[in-house]
Amino acid sequence: MRKDSRKISRSIVSKTVIGIIMMLLGFAVIIILIGYYGFTEALLKRYSEDAFWAAYSAQVYVDPDMLDSYMMSGGNNRSHESVSRNLQKICDNSGVAFIYVIKPDTTDYNHITFVFAVKNSNNDYTLYDVGYVRPTTNDDYREKYRQLYEKETDRAIVVRDKGYIETDPHVTVMLPLNSTFSGDVTGILCVQVQMDALTESRNSFVVKVVSALLFLTLMYIIFILQYIGRILLVPLKQITAETSYFAKKGKTKVRLSEKVRNKDEIGELALAIDNMKDQIQEYVKNLTEITKERERIRTELNLATKIQADTIPNEFPAFPDRSEFDIHASMTPAKEVGGDFYDFFMIDDDHICLTIADVSGKGVPAALFMMASKIVIGITALKSISPAEILEFSNDIICTNNKESMFLTAWLGILEISTGKLVAANAGHEYPIIRDADGNFECFKDKHGLLMGELPGVKYENYEIQLKRGSKLFVYTDGLIEATNSKFEMFGMERTLKALNKDPEATPKELISNVTKAVDGFVKQAEQFDDLTMLCLEYKN
Repeated sequence: MRKDSRKISRSIVSKTVIGIIMMLLGFAVIIILIGYYGFTEALLKRYSEDAFWAAYSAQVYVDPDMLDSYMMSGGNNRSHESVSRNLQKICDNSGVAFIYVIKPDTTDYNHITFVFAVKNSNNDYTLYDVGYVRPTTNDDYREKYRQLYEKETDRAIVVRDKGYIETDPHVTVMLPLNSTFSGDVTGILCVQVQMDALTESRNSFVVKVVSALLFLTLMYIIFILQYIGRILLVPLKQITAETSYFAKKGKTKVRLSEKVRNKDEIGELALAIDNMKDQIQEYVKNLTEITKERERIRTELNLATKIQADTIPNEFPAFPDRSEFDIHASMTPAKEVGGDFYDFFMIDDDHICLTIADVSGKGVPAALFMMASKIVIGITALKSISPAEILEFSNDIICTNNKESMFLTAWLGILEISTGKLVAANAGHEYPIIRDADGNFECFKDKHGLLMGELPGVKYENYEIQLKRGSKLFVYTDGLIEATNSKFEMFGMERTLKALNKDPEATPKELISNVTKAVDGFVKQAEQFDDLTMLCLEYKN
């Protein structure tokens, strides 16, 4: 227990120290950024003003209409030498690094030709000769040349400042040289100022900020450790010891609210833990009974699931001695027990009754109503009457004792095996799907009657479908076409037909398997909200 307390102490201390360091680092970053951009803006403004002052002074000595003559002389005539001397004086007196005059290639501004180039006497940079042609430095310079020549601006500035990465940051200002006669731009006068002081100022600022923050961090950590040890760690160790004891023994050793005297959130925590222990002890007393009750309910639901499954045909092949047809069905409830059901049975040697139904709701109430409805429909169907009459008699019986106002949809058909004639009736159920021999599955839109269980005395209508050798019948509940994925899209009739027609020659068992796989692939991890029941019959004659 003492080891656990020491671990908690170390954890709190380390997290606190890390938190302080992270906070101070955040402050440092903010301060450095503010200073960085503040220094940059102020110094760039100063350098730019100095550079433009030198540029305007130098502009007086350069004759815009003589630039071609200056270049043709190669810098060897008196006029060129006079201008160069004046530019040199301005360069030395103003402290700028370079003053130069260029003529850009105005077709694409990708090259420049030097007309004048002077440097400050205090640096050792290499100058370009008169008439020297070199590529434009970068896109920024190229764009500024274009703007000046096309008179979109009357001055321009380029800043080459990459902080600590570039060792030679500078500012270049540009003025157009306009012809006295035509007013056209004949060249560009450039003044470059080095920004060594900018880097030095930034470095000095960062060093001072980091030093101050390191000192403050150290002092604050010493203070906070003393404070945490007295105010936080001691009561937390007491709380940890008691909660560990309670977790192992299941009983209380001390009352934390009496031992921890803090009048703050720590004291409230101690009181809350005492209350929690009381509630846990009360809960443990009832836990065994609750567990037993849940196990009983789970056992009964499992038994109900088995009973429901046993009430419908679930052994296939269902009629191994009958080669005239093949039938298969499946039912997947959304909960332990469901409200869907299917049934098929021989009325006589030449007639088989097929039915599928969907009861309102889910769970145990729907399952009970489903079993009662299945029994009523099954007994009524043995009277050798038509499907419509079976649904009518069954509906009257169901309505007699339906105080909970539950209802169901149902489709019922009777197949005459010798001829393939299927007589059916529909009580508000989904449309059946039929496949003619050598064809594809298609939705058969029969006439719907009212739901069963709502009103007595309802009349239903029979209709006939002639099945031929190879014809197939597929009926289902709405849990198929309304199966929903995580995007709230429904499976729908189109996907159902696509799954069936993927292999229309397949056996009924294979067809149901194909549809089930298609639904699972569409729904994926989404929750099943409704029961899913399918029945398929193939007529072989």
